[in-house]
Amino acid sequence: MRSAVLMSIPAASRGCVKERVASILSVLLLAPALSGCILGSERPELDLQIPAQYREASSRAPDAAVPSLDWWRGFRSKELTSLMEAAQTSNLDIAVAYAQIIQADAQVGIAGAPLLPSVTGTANAERVRNAASTVGTTATPATQFSQYSAGLTASYMIDFWGKNRATLYASEENATVARYNRDVVTLTSIVTVANTYFQILAAQDQLRVVRRNLAAAERILTLIKKQFAGGTASQLDLSQQEALVATQRAAIPPLEVTLRQNIAALAVLVARAPANFNVAGGATTQITVPRVTPGLPSELLYQRPDIRQAEAQLASSNFSVESARAAFFPQIQLTGQTGSQSAALAALFGPGAWYYTLAAGLTQPIFDGFLLESQLKQAKGLQLQYLQAYRKAVLSAFADVEKALVALQQYTLQERLQAEVVAASRKAFDVAETQLRGGTVNLITVLQAQQTLFTAENTLVQVRLTKLLAASSLFQALGGGWNPQNTASLNTDRKPRAQ
Repeated sequence: MRSAVLMSIPAASRGCVKERVASILSVLLLAPALSGCILGSERPELDLQIPAQYREASSRAPDAAVPSLDWWRGFRSKELTSLMEAAQTSNLDIAVAYAQIIQADAQVGIAGAPLLPSVTGTANAERVRNAASTVGTTATPATQFSQYSAGLTASYMIDFWGKNRATLYASEENATVARYNRDVVTLTSIVTVANTYFQILAAQDQLRVVRRNLAAAERILTLIKKQFAGGTASQLDLSQQEALVATQRAAIPPLEVTLRQNIAALAVLVARAPANFNVAGGATTQITVPRVTPGLPSELLYQRPDIRQAEAQLASSNFSVESARAAFFPQIQLTGQTGSQSAALAALFGPGAWYYTLAAGLTQPIFDGFLLESQLKQAKGLQLQYLQAYRKAVLSAFADVEKALVALQQYTLQERLQAEVVAASRKAFDVAETQLRGGTVNLITVLQAQQTLFTAENTLVQVRLTKLLAASSLFQALGGGWNPQNTASLNTDRKPRAQ
């Protein structure tokens, strides 16, 4: 709660004047020692259901391969690592989050100011001229005089019920929220960089597949044209192959759009102008998916920045409830003023010019149109909101890990199976093309072999991309890089609740 002390100290006049001023200051400045008692408020029950282990994780050695702090290096791509580092230093969303931390820290200072006395110096000089006046037969001439004063004023409102101290604690928790928000933004930004880079690689892969399939389709078209000229192929056969060739050509522009738009999006993520930015890229097959184990679910509560952000928001709302409840109680205010006042500037700091006042007041709300009651209800409603948000954040975090684990496992399996489909389809197409040149197979079989191969290769690229996205999602679900052996130390910065 806030205490106020109003005081003024004369600029001169030592001796006994100094002793009087010192006694006044000692009373007023010791007033903060009477403050700081925070009313206890009920803490909401969290009722969190934390599973013993993840359903989709291996039951053995859950901490065998937890993510390292620089987890993106596990993909073994120098270009990706460079982009990740550039995003951490240049990303504008992260810069905004840093600016919000500065604002939150400043708000802590604003909230803490009422806990200290407020001191203000004053100095005045007046020149007054009274007009001449006539009362009956008596005339009063005009008068002129000067008035000089100098002093100090101070105020302090005793925070006996802990209202302002609870407000300060709420602001400190909000500053913690801002820091975890920065971590959330940072993690989201670098994961987005990884996903965008993977999409660029997939688009390059698809372009290579389409161009390779286009070349194969054009070879078949050339052969069919020769057979058509020799009378061994029909117009239908020729038209069907021409349609297949045109389909492959038409598939190139959308992939170019995907490639170039993702390069532009990646440029923004690293705060570069798209016109001056380019990506070498490569192939999804060059990316290594690191082995990751998720640790224990209980450790996730300390690794996920969004969970700790929700926890800090809940703590802030607890203190806000305490502050709103303390507003119902009386406010004790101390006021004081001291200084010198004289009609002559030379005598301003003489002993006879010194004055002081000291007062204490108590204010008790009686009826305010239910304002305080409504503010308390609002604070409790916000507390309930953040409580439910915290519960959801925890459950969502567990679900994110489960979904990422199953996606990575199943898409890894699908990639292996789809690679077998591509190998078999390519062999069938090669055999069909050879037999077509020898005239021992019909064109329908060749067309089917071509379309099966083209579809299988495109599907394989998509599966590889999905697997990479699942891997980055798992890192994001685990809160980035961490060391489960140090999770106990992560909670040491939690501020103990004031009683």
